[in-house]
Amino acid sequence: MRNPEVLHAFNEQRSEFRPYGLTAEYWVPHLMKKPDRHNEIEINYLADGSLTYFFQGSKITIPEKSFTVFWGLVPHQIIEYTGSSPYCVCTIPLTLFLEWRLPSMFVDRVLKGEIIIENSGKQSVFDDFLLQHWIEDLTANQGQKATLLEMQARLVRMADRIIAHKESEHVQIQTSEISQVERIAMYIAQNYNRPINSADIGKEVGLHPDYANVVFKKTFGMSLNEYLIQERISHAQRKLVSSDMSIAEILYDCGYNSISSFNAAFRKINKCTPREFRKKYH
Repeated sequence: MRNPEVLHAFNEQRSEFRPYGLTAEYWVPHLMKKPDRHNEIEINYLADGSLTYFFQGSKITIPEKSFTVFWGLVPHQIIEYTGSSPYCVCTIPLTLFLEWRLPSMFVDRVLKGEIIIENSGKQSVFDDFLLQHWIEDLTANQGQKATLLEMQARLVRMADRIIAHKESEHVQIQTSEISQVERIAMYIAQNYNRPINSADIGKEVGLHPDYANVVFKKTFGMSLNEYLIQERISHAQRKLVSSDMSIAEILYDCGYNSISSFNAAFRKINKCTPREFRKKYH
């Protein structure tokens, strides 16, 4: 990989949910004092060293020569790293990612908040070359059409290698529904700490709650309520690990007003109580 001329790093003053848009850049690894959240699909590729994210209540390490994909709307924070070499970061707007009609099992895993890591192996030389050209083309604001086709093809190849699927298994969401799904996801991400429900969500996007639920489940594989609970519990996990707030304070902070409802939802996702989770990870 060539020596980069421009290096980027996470801006600690960056506002939550501020979009990156379509980008391909070299970043410098460093510890993040707070999580990042943005509504793009993020690609990481490290030629050398490793990154460890705090993600969905767990530490996940991305090793060198691994092509990695995750949804940036899920809070992600680098808490450890090895080596000092720049790594590649690409961001792809969610609407564009959905328009590509990638295999549904792959999309489902990404949108459910999984970090998908593929060891490039012998393909690492290919990935080095490919990512370098994405960075050069998008930085120079040229060749965007070719870059988009290559990004799509690389994700198709990744899905083919790690996801077993049938030819017909592609996301069946209509083009007109993509922006609605994106607005729903953003609304939940920005308001999960309030006592909102499916009626509030439907009203926000101008859809009947039942239809909003159908459209959302078609893409995310879960109901609006299930996704809302996932957002709230993910927030609780972060607070349990990164703060000294009491459990009562945390449950109110993530939108619950009942300790029994909070405990039941937390145990269903984590197979332990909030107190046990804190003791394990704090």
